[in-house]
Amino acid sequence: MPIVLFYSPFKEADGWREQLALHIPDLDFRAWPDWGDPEEGEFAVVWEPPQGELYKYENLKAIFSLGAGIDHLTRDPELPRDVPIVRLADRGLTIGMTEFVVMSVLYHHREMIDYRSQQQNSEWKVREQIPPWHRSVGIMGIGALGVDSIAKLAPFGFRLNGWSRTPKDLTGVNCFHGEEGLTTFLNRTEILVCLLPLTPETQGILNAKNFFALPRGAAVINVARGGHLVEQDLLDALEQGQISTATLDVFLQEPLPPGHPFWKHPRIIVTPHAASQTLLETAAEYIAAGIQKVHRNEPLEHVADLQRGY
Repeated sequence: MPIVLFYSPFKEADGWREQLALHIPDLDFRAWPDWGDPEEGEFAVVWEPPQGELYKYENLKAIFSLGAGIDHLTRDPELPRDVPIVRLADRGLTIGMTEFVVMSVLYHHREMIDYRSQQQNSEWKVREQIPPWHRSVGIMGIGALGVDSIAKLAPFGFRLNGWSRTPKDLTGVNCFHGEEGLTTFLNRTEILVCLLPLTPETQGILNAKNFFALPRGAAVINVARGGHLVEQDLLDALEQGQISTATLDVFLQEPLPPGHPFWKHPRIIVTPHAASQTLLETAAEYIAAGIQKVHRNEPLEHVADLQRGY
């Protein structure tokens, strides 16, 4: 009987209990704070758990993140370092993110912010249509989410660039890596999509220096973490025309404060960290499969590397 310790600030314990039980009927599901004896917990299924709580459970076999990122866990100085941490990489999360990325790229590619502005001013003006093969899209972060986004963008015919920490080789994509490849990648990118994990190395990577390495009039889409963006640098780049438009789904402070300049900026699309949501149906299936792999002594997939931070 697997013993699962669950924590989410969104109070979804009943739904998770029911969905996991569909795959593991004899599951012993314990919602925080009723986790019971620290010697009994086997698996933690968590999002932003209270700091220090996981450290108490010495017999944990795996920690499953309820989201793609693990920065909500690595912020805990007492996080157990010898327990595998599994990133959420289920099909529901991937599909949702890819939908949002493709939608946002097309929105900026077809200059829909400008058409929206024209509508508000009752202005009838046809803007020049730029064919996708004359438009370059760059994906920062070509892990599972980035690769799927690239695959779905490819049929439109965009010139596709990818940038990652280490070398990657993707068919039909100009791949760049490391600090030495970043400037060249940016120079060739007109619509920039950030899908990076948040680490000390990527903190603030969407900054003035990198904005001005993009072609003038580039668009920026951030669906990764708010910590990637230097907010004032984006506002300044928009004011100067270096960046034409932006879609922001993640922010340093969430919810975004009511008086924040992003809310009413005419060149920024704001969404409430909704690019992709954890879907109970597919995420529970994915996590249950991981728990069963551990019980069968099979290797887990998508285990985070704490040295890299993702």
